[in-house]
Amino acid sequence: MNSTAIAPLAEPPPEVDRRPIHPLWMRITHWLNALAVVILVTSGWRIYDAAPFFPFTIPTVITLGGWLGGALQWHFAAMWLLVFNGFVYLAMNIASGRLARKFFPVTPAGIWHDALAALKGKLSHADPRHYNSVQKLAYLFVMLDLIVIVLSGLVLWKSVQFAVLRDLLGGYEFARRIHFLAMAAIVAFVVVHLVMVALVPRTLLTMIRGRAPKA
Repeated sequence: MNSTAIAPLAEPPPEVDRRPIHPLWMRITHWLNALAVVILVTSGWRIYDAAPFFPFTIPTVITLGGWLGGALQWHFAAMWLLVFNGFVYLAMNIASGRLARKFFPVTPAGIWHDALAALKGKLSHADPRHYNSVQKLAYLFVMLDLIVIVLSGLVLWKSVQFAVLRDLLGGYEFARRIHFLAMAAIVAFVVVHLVMVALVPRTLLTMIRGRAPKA
């Protein structure tokens, strides 16, 4: 009796996740936030130069506004853009579940492990949908830092109207220093962020197109 060998059934290919890595609302709010931060920082440097409280000033060539009045106008315009766009960004992250899915959990052990891997050049960037622990910490820090910038900025803008907030921040002059240092932290983040984009350029294409470029 002839027997016919039955070939094993081939496993179906894994289902490809065709959802955008970064949804459209996230990309729009990301770039608007980036624009607002650039304007706020460069105009803020010009405002700082008008009454510096550290023994240095910012070179005029990298400031925005030309003079104090012009810098204030740019600063206030960008302030409202950051507040409203930042609110949309945060609300959409929470409502869509993206905040919990992308940025949590984050643990000290995970941060230490990924930081060591990054220093050794062994931190994988193969899956653009997944943030490592260092990225999670950095992005959460930026969200909190921007909130500090907004709150301290309100004190500098309307000190009398936000008297309680002013007192919580240690007074007007201390709020100025908090505002400046929070801004410096954002600048440091942007520098590191740009370096990482230069090292992994496909992340920039992903943030523009929403999908990772084909290999």
